[in-house]
Amino acid sequence: MLKLYGGARSRASIVQWYLEELGVPYEFVMLDMQAGAHRQPDYLAINPMGKVPAIEDGDFKLWESGAILLYLAQKYGKMSQSLEDQAHITQWVMFANATLGPGIFVEASRERETPNLMTPLNQIFEKQPFLLGQEFSVADVAVGSMLAYIPMMLKLDLSDYPAVVDYIKRITERSAFQKAIGSRS
Repeated sequence: MLKLYGGARSRASIVQWYLEELGVPYEFVMLDMQAGAHRQPDYLAINPMGKVPAIEDGDFKLWESGAILLYLAQKYGKMSQSLEDQAHITQWVMFANATLGPGIFVEASRERETPNLMTPLNQIFEKQPFLLGQEFSVADVAVGSMLAYIPMMLKLDLSDYPAVVDYIKRITERSAFQKAIGSRS
């Protein structure tokens, strides 16, 4: 059975959300980060960086939330065989972790980056319910989790971006989101 390693209030919940969406059985291994469980040799053998999340899928070990999401999409999800479609999904997963997250959650850049990020996202969601069109995908887990954390963690006014607000509502009402993340908010 697939094992997902995480800590309280960590990005492991993003991976957990996607596992719930996929219906993949998994064991959640909660590491006591305060006690340094992520710095013990047995966990460092899984992730030498000592960060969470990480997974073990049989003998296969992987860390970094975005890489895990893409792996799960390819192994268990409905990942298109088209290289171009896969590149678009990878683009959104990388955008979530490298651009959206730091742009919104790093205080020094938040004021400048919020309109630069939210305006085009709002335009996308005015035209379609999900990032890639009509169907929910792993791209929505990556980007959607970052957006969903805004009302949970920040006092950021998103009223200028009503389609983004509707998107956040739509994804946070999903049962898999509620099971993995909703109970922590």
